[in-house]
Amino acid sequence: MKQSEYAIAQGILFTDMYQLTMAQLYYHMNLHEKEALFDHFFRSYPDYGHHQAGYCISAGLEWLLDWMRHAHVRDDDVAYLRTLKGQGGKPLFSEDFLGWIRANGAFDGITMRAIPEGRVIHAQEPVTVVQGPLAMAQLLESPLLNQLNYQILIATKAAQIREVSRGQMVLEFGMRRGPGMGANAGARAALIGGADFTSNTGVSLAMGYPPRGTHGHSMVQVFMALGGSELDAFRAYADLYPDDCLLLVDTINTLDSGIPNAIRVFEELRRKGHAPVGIRLDSGDLAYLAIQAARMLDDAGFPGTRIVLSNQLDELNIWQIVTQIQEEAPRYGVDPDHLLKRLVYGVGTRLITSAGSGALDGVYKLVAMDNGGVWAPAIKISDTPDKAPNPGHKHLWRLYDRFGKATADVLSLEDEDPCEMAEILLHHPSDHLKFRLLRCDELSEIEPLLVDVLRQGRLVGELPDIEAMRAKRRADVDRLHPGVRRMMNPHIYHVSLTDRLWKYKQTLIGSVLGSDG
Repeated sequence: MKQSEYAIAQGILFTDMYQLTMAQLYYHMNLHEKEALFDHFFRSYPDYGHHQAGYCISAGLEWLLDWMRHAHVRDDDVAYLRTLKGQGGKPLFSEDFLGWIRANGAFDGITMRAIPEGRVIHAQEPVTVVQGPLAMAQLLESPLLNQLNYQILIATKAAQIREVSRGQMVLEFGMRRGPGMGANAGARAALIGGADFTSNTGVSLAMGYPPRGTHGHSMVQVFMALGGSELDAFRAYADLYPDDCLLLVDTINTLDSGIPNAIRVFEELRRKGHAPVGIRLDSGDLAYLAIQAARMLDDAGFPGTRIVLSNQLDELNIWQIVTQIQEEAPRYGVDPDHLLKRLVYGVGTRLITSAGSGALDGVYKLVAMDNGGVWAPAIKISDTPDKAPNPGHKHLWRLYDRFGKATADVLSLEDEDPCEMAEILLHHPSDHLKFRLLRCDELSEIEPLLVDVLRQGRLVGELPDIEAMRAKRRADVDRLHPGVRRMMNPHIYHVSLTDRLWKYKQTLIGSVLGSDG
């Protein structure tokens, strides 16, 4: 790909074609500069088949904002659009539209509110709210969904893995199996969601964390192919990295060769005044091998060395490994609690691809239009009631019960404040038979979730750093009820509408259905 083509592909034309054709229609109808309001939300949680997520983690916002800051229509973009023809052979885009978009094709008119990165988020609630001139807010749809949906998906998977790892170190190893350059976004999202470090060197620099990794099987194979041995390879690695020596021990035979050779090298390091880091297991029955490795390392006088497990790990098989170690380790004289505390989990393919649930069904829906200075609500009605978005300008609140646990997220009209209510009647967003009454004096806290991010294209305040995002994630997850956090059939967290918003939505639906079209 030529450099100019790469710039076009990564710039403001990183959008779907229909966004551009709609933008031209808005221009010719003189609607392009009317203010529009869009909600970005996801409809359901990731379902991995054998287990499910009961919550998601917000991620991707900072990188989206950075892209928006640099994305604008350039001469090369216009030249490319000018070459596009319709079915009849005529130019698809008119010269007057191309002139307008060349002069105005940037996101400096966009105002945005969002749930900050690292926060727990739920289905059917706005994660991002975009307001701005209709044509440019429309063009933003595809890149926004592309960048936010994927990072939310990976951060959520990482949070699930973090839950079952019992606080032990998690390393993200997925670059080789990631979706092209999207592996950078995936590594970042994994760090937000629960991974401690990543092997991705460039992203580690950007995120402010040192990269982590071991060596590959090929290093041992090189020495063997040239007439050497596994022991020679281990010694060479230890000589170069005496204080960072972590050896991959399953190239030949884990128990009969790899671990004994690693112990021999560790003993040599110790005599030289160095402490080995540990070993990595990348194949076989990882729970059984971890038990045997712990027994052998303990017997050799290395009870503090790490045991890194890798190879197609995710939250479900980490849970299985933990369970197996708890049951089997005592049989071999190994303390299961001590062993579990020395484990490190290297997760790659199944994290970076969100195996089992490869896409988040995030959507970007118009909810209001400025009509002569008055905001007119917008509604979409289909055969699936759950797909009807909640119209108009809204606030989003998180309600905490008397024990400090999150009990519901509530959407209200813009002029409503649950903090001023004695009680709140909560409605399911689409099922009129599901409602709930909460007394506000029985709540410990009511928290607004959406914060101002952009105002007319300018950043509002400072974005949180990644450590602040991780701290928020930990705090939010801790405040979820155990039923929402569990992997198997998690409880459905309540995302509700206030009584006024519910009636507003139903009145709007009724007026549309009762119209003549």
